[in-house]
Amino acid sequence: MTADPETRLRADARRNRDQILAAASALFVEQGPDVPMDEVARRAGIGVGTLYRRFPDRGALIRAVARDNLARVLADARAAVAEEPTAWLALVRMLRRSVPLQLTVYLAWLSPLASAIIQDDPMTYQVRDLLVEMLDELVRAAQAEGQLRPDIGPGDVKVLVSLLLRHLGGPPDERAAQLVTDRALAIMLDGLRAQPGSTLPGCPLSSDDVNWV
Repeated sequence: MTADPETRLRADARRNRDQILAAASALFVEQGPDVPMDEVARRAGIGVGTLYRRFPDRGALIRAVARDNLARVLADARAAVAEEPTAWLALVRMLRRSVPLQLTVYLAWLSPLASAIIQDDPMTYQVRDLLVEMLDELVRAAQAEGQLRPDIGPGDVKVLVSLLLRHLGGPPDERAAQLVTDRALAIMLDGLRAQPGSTLPGCPLSSDDVNWV
């Protein structure tokens, strides 16, 4: 049985949108959010006209990439909470899967135009707030399990992730970039584990102490 034309049209439109967002996300990491729109179209394998029909200007594309990536981070985090046997493992999975996606959003903040667009978007902030709430809950639960060191707060985790994102910036060798990310995350997670170690100065940071997209 052949799908009706309207169903095929919706499927084609969805596929085009997904291709555009995937291409833009990759190019934002490689070249920044000011990458030419025709380059995005070429990477997506579509015509420039198709790109502009879906996203009439750069602002619409940046906003869509930020929303899409943060929504995927949120979906992955929810899946981790539902599927992992402990809060610590859910936190580890959330951080390992979220950093590559959050990198795209972070790089967009480096452009003044993109920063203004993201800051003006209520939907992006709604998703971010849900992620912060989930992080808060996972940190408290992992500490209650005895897996996460008790002298940190969710804000400390946010600072570490932000520092990691700030120093990535899309090296040309994707495999090397992934190795750097994996190693840095492994070191970070090892430092978060509840185990004898150095005493931390100051007090644990709450989520409200740290600004984070």
